[in-house]
Amino acid sequence: MADPTGREAVAAVWRIESARIVGALARYTGDFALSEDLAQEALAEALVTWPRDGVPRNPAGWLLTVGRRRAIDAFRRRSALDERYAALAHDLGEGGVVAGGAPADPARGAGDVLWDPDQIDDDVLALMFVSCHPVLSKEARVALTLRVIGGLTSDEIARAFLVPTATVQARITRAKKTLGAARVPFEVPPAPERAERLGSVLSVVYLIFTEGSSASSGGELIRFDLASEARRLARVLARLVPNEPEAHGLLALLELTAARFPARTGADGEPVLLEHQDRHRWDRAAIRRGRAALVRAEQVGRGLGAYGLQAAIAECHSVATSVAATDWERIVLLYEALGRLAPSPVVDLNRAVAVSMAQGPTAALRIVDELAAAGALSTSHLLPTVRGELLTRLGRTGEARAELERAVRLCGNEREREVLRRKLTDLS
Repeated sequence: MADPTGREAVAAVWRIESARIVGALARYTGDFALSEDLAQEALAEALVTWPRDGVPRNPAGWLLTVGRRRAIDAFRRRSALDERYAALAHDLGEGGVVAGGAPADPARGAGDVLWDPDQIDDDVLALMFVSCHPVLSKEARVALTLRVIGGLTSDEIARAFLVPTATVQARITRAKKTLGAARVPFEVPPAPERAERLGSVLSVVYLIFTEGSSASSGGELIRFDLASEARRLARVLARLVPNEPEAHGLLALLELTAARFPARTGADGEPVLLEHQDRHRWDRAAIRRGRAALVRAEQVGRGLGAYGLQAAIAECHSVATSVAATDWERIVLLYEALGRLAPSPVVDLNRAVAVSMAQGPTAALRIVDELAAAGALSTSHLLPTVRGELLTRLGRTGEARAELERAVRLCGNEREREVLRRKLTDLS
């Protein structure tokens, strides 16, 4: 009888392990585009096999084994029986795979010996730098890395960038073809080239964490696997480039933000707003790590960069005993500095929230209205959510209801929609 939980296991393993699997396959094959295709083929085979035969003891090893077997088949079809093929065949034989067939016993953990934990970090880091190669456009780098590192679907990436799904799919396809045509090697680049590509890598790590900390869709507010992977990658990057302040700034931001995770959801997974969070549940160890990383960013840099400024804002929250005791004036100043360094509608919207706490909703509403008039964030639920809250505080209930109803329609995450619906109920 088929196991209906097998498909759930496939999805969970893929979300957590896809980057490691693609990275390992890229190292073995030397072909980035092929490695992603192989991983997808392994995923498709798991969707058929696991519900029927059971989840293997080592799911990630199973997927890697199948992917490497598919690589053998691909090289055979190309008549490329060279040293690479011989080496792969030898390794696969040791991994419990029958030549030309599926893993010998998937339920008993085929592929265990193929999963080398000592190589995982290097594989994922190399995968990051390949995905962020300068031969690709910025949009392609981000989309491709979110796909192969974060395991996000094209729909999820499209929502993150507020573009059509077809646009994201085209970017990923073109990126893979470009990397193949340019014969980009699978490796961590040397120091001079590494510095050139670091900014894009940091940006992608941040976006992965953002998707993890506030999921754009689905029934969970936080995707802990994505957020944890982003934090791990940020730590790797900070070790790799110890004199780069923004690497430490990003790490500080991620640690300080993740510190609030334990209090951001209730027993049933429902969101808990900042003013209602039990701050005793915040992860004090993560706060200490984040503040230490922020100090390091200040020590090695000449003023904080965009990630460092965001980390400084998160630090203001982490040291405050309550919302009322938060240094909102300092947060406003930090957002103003961030807006000059890295201007964006989201920064302005967040500044408006801080202004509402420091100066009142009237001053904040002027900022939000300017954003709305400019057409900023027109497909995002964030602006009508903030505007609805400000209008509620000003007693303009009818306008607030219209804004919150619009926010519900635009919000892709079911948990966030529940919060918005409660706000609407409270208006009645």
